[in-house]
Amino acid sequence: MDYEKLLCEIADKGKTKSCEEWLEKVKQQDGSVPLIFQRMAERPEVLLSHLLYKSSITETSTLDPKYVELISLAVGAALNCRHCTEYHMRAALKRGATKDEILEVVLLAGTLAQSSVLADAYRVIDTDEDACNASCDINGFSYKKE
Repeated sequence: MDYEKLLCEIADKGKTKSCEEWLEKVKQQDGSVPLIFQRMAERPEVLLSHLLYKSSITETSTLDPKYVELISLAVGAALNCRHCTEYHMRAALKRGATKDEILEVVLLAGTLAQSSVLADAYRVIDTDEDACNASCDINGFSYKKE
């Protein structure tokens, strides 16, 4: 991708028209436009900068597009983002991923997400109880032992 040419095209067409065209390309490629892109389009500078950034990563990646989508699927699953998981699952399937590969990355994501929760909680449990001196204030009420 020639970024200088692309930037000139955006400048020539204007931000609104460029956003409309990019959203249409996303829809044609993936079958739908994610809600976050729709909302970002309300501020065209935000959508354009996001898509330029995303494109610069994917266009220069040495990873196969199928694996990029499988990684994105795993991250979406680990972050408990249903929409991300659904979107990247469809995109991974379109790029040749199998159901078995999708299941495998979801299992890996779940394992890592669970490990993150456990590792963080165990570190808190293993620290000196007085080291933090923080309370669990909720609406002015403290659960800290006195």
